[in-house]
Amino acid sequence: MTHQRYRDLAEWPLMGTALIFLAAYAWQVIGRLEGSGASWLEAVMWATWIVFAVDYAANLWLAPRRWDWFVRNLHELLIVALPFFRPLRLLRLVTLLSVLHRTVGETLRGRVVTYVAGSAGMLIFVGALAVLDVEQSAPDAKIVTFGDALWWAITTITTVGYGDLYPVTPIGRLVAAALMMSGIAVLGVVTASIASWLVQRVEDTAESVAEAVEEPVRAEVAELVAEISALRREIAELKENRTV
Repeated sequence: MTHQRYRDLAEWPLMGTALIFLAAYAWQVIGRLEGSGASWLEAVMWATWIVFAVDYAANLWLAPRRWDWFVRNLHELLIVALPFFRPLRLLRLVTLLSVLHRTVGETLRGRVVTYVAGSAGMLIFVGALAVLDVEQSAPDAKIVTFGDALWWAITTITTVGYGDLYPVTPIGRLVAAALMMSGIAVLGVVTASIASWLVQRVEDTAESVAEAVEEPVRAEVAELVAEISALRREIAELKENRTV
């Protein structure tokens, strides 16, 4: 088993595990479950944490250069090492973005669709869940329903920030800061992709125009070459006849 082979085999199972975790966490936060209802959801989330921990250990073991892989993937260690802070557990969902990016492909339009539909949508939903989780039980909380949290996440990721809803807890403000920075990054990538696409379209159009202009010239040159060849043959025949 090689490292790359393992990553290919584990890609979709990890994505499914991340989706299961997201569903369980959303059910627990939005439903405000307590007691036995929350216990089995908590057990599901811990089971997903075990899957991610095993995946991290397998990647580290199979990596050709373990120390280099460890240094380059400190964020993976962070995802595994932060299961005790409920909102920070959502860092595990980074797996979804990486899998989606590799699955859609390397085409420019594919990247734009991935980052816009995948990254922005997931960040809004995850940010709303995270801030609702820490804010709904806080004194003087402004965000107490999922609808309010979703509206707040949309205005935050777009850096509009109406100020009608805002977090009052330290962790909630940390989530807000991360959401704002993520929104700027996503929009920056989308803008760069669109700019690259426009430049490519301009280059393709310029090449098409140049080919359209050059085509008649090429045809005329070909005709002239054919005529010159015919004249040379006629001259050669005349010379042969005179010689005879």
